[in-house]
Amino acid sequence: MEHKQWAASCFNKVWDLLGKEDRSERDDDEMVHLCHASFWHWSQHEGHTATNISIGYWQLARVYAVIGQGEQALAYAEKCLKVTAEAELAPFYMAYAHEAQARAYAVLGERERMEAAAAEASRLTERVTDAESRGWLLADLATIAR
Repeated sequence: MEHKQWAASCFNKVWDLLGKEDRSERDDDEMVHLCHASFWHWSQHEGHTATNISIGYWQLARVYAVIGQGEQALAYAEKCLKVTAEAELAPFYMAYAHEAQARAYAVLGERERMEAAAAEASRLTERVTDAESRGWLLADLATIAR
């Protein structure tokens, strides 16, 4: 299996674990390792793009937020924002970068920063033309503890 296939496989397994209602500490550990493996395999794939890296950083931020490690979540959200901005990716990706930042701030208990990041994500969501993609963003933003 090549890097691209491994990256996608690990990425999808992370989503399976994120969706698991009775996730254990062992599941959380596996989820973290799979997420890092996915990112690493994307970075090794010759054809990787800034979009792949942005999504990888976003997923890392999400995983760390879900397991309550706000500082790690914020570090990856910031990397996601940087890559996304430098590559001038579409509003969908920039909105998700801010969503990751808002989620990390929520875990850290930094309400004002969380609100500001969520507001920026919402503003960018208005520029997403695909209704399904916009729906995903709005649904994810609604899950951030306010």
